[in-house]
Amino acid sequence: MITGAGSGVGRAVAIHLSEAGWSVALVGRKADTLEETARKLKGEYLVAPADVGDPAQVKAVFARIKDKFGRLDVLFNNAGMGTPAVPIEDLTFEQWQAIVGVNLTGAFLCTQEAVRMMKAQTPQGGRIINNGSISADRPRPHSAPYTATKHAITGLTKSTILDGRPFNITAGQVDIGNAATEMTERMTQGVLQPDGKLAVEPRMDVNHVAQAVTYMAGLPLESNVPFLTVMATKMPLFGRG
Repeated sequence: MITGAGSGVGRAVAIHLSEAGWSVALVGRKADTLEETARKLKGEYLVAPADVGDPAQVKAVFARIKDKFGRLDVLFNNAGMGTPAVPIEDLTFEQWQAIVGVNLTGAFLCTQEAVRMMKAQTPQGGRIINNGSISADRPRPHSAPYTATKHAITGLTKSTILDGRPFNITAGQVDIGNAATEMTERMTQGVLQPDGKLAVEPRMDVNHVAQAVTYMAGLPLESNVPFLTVMATKMPLFGRG
């Protein structure tokens, strides 16, 4: 199951997993973009439009996955959103709530349902992979909501590793830096740096992220990659914090 599967990292991961022989469930808010992703797949798939921040819709998605596939082996919590660079004092409550609802609450709700399903299935177990982002380690200027949720994802990853251990359930996190997607298009125009300057930042092929997630997904459950960073080599990460 891949959330945010209608574009960017989610679409690339869905394609790579499909090519590696996985059956995939595509989850996202827009049915048309999910269908566009589905047309690029080789194997069996399920298109399941849903808002991952809505508990009832999340439960319905997992019920559909169980009905179609019988089990869930991997969940990729990828759905996420950000805001423009806004000083913390100028953020609205609605902006904060929207980002927390998708980036954190959505990942929690999907993790919760995945753990329930993975505990109950035979053979028991499975793997949850979270999209943490470079911002799970260090912030960009004026990014409080996004950075806070991504730091929280690290805590969710660690808790899932611990709590899932008795049930052969594990978790890992991929921290992505400047994959070339719609979300990072602004990097090509110049983004705010910690010194107050604007700078164009290098990006990398999103397929390199998909390869990393496919590797993590394909490991036997006796092994785990808790944290993996894949980034554009020349992005200004080191020295950013």
